[in-house]
Amino acid sequence: MVGAYDAELRRTAKEIAASLPAGTIQLHEGVYVMVSGPSFETSPELRFLRLAGADAVGMSTCPEVVVARHAGLRVLGISLIANMALANRPEILTHEEVLAASNKAAAGIEALVRGVVARLCAAATG
Repeated sequence: MVGAYDAELRRTAKEIAASLPAGTIQLHEGVYVMVSGPSFETSPELRFLRLAGADAVGMSTCPEVVVARHAGLRVLGISLIANMALANRPEILTHEEVLAASNKAAAGIEALVRGVVARLCAAATG
């Protein structure tokens, strides 16, 4: 799907992220690939997905984006990357590690989402 994510909403998210205190959140843009889950990808799967152009892999977001765009909604996708899925990672990734990383990043995600929503509300009320 081309143009699934609204360019203006992406600019807004970048502006909000830049306005937050240093170290609150770091944004990156890239190619998000969905796989069915729940699972952690194997090393061969990760190598395949990287060769296919994936920058990030997740188990959701994509179906919701397709439905939202079909309904004519503007979409901003924000995904928390909770683990560095490295194809040649020497240790086994655990669910507890992913939860810990998610908890650590929660405040930054919350600040970003609150900022984007506040900006949208302000624009809507003029």
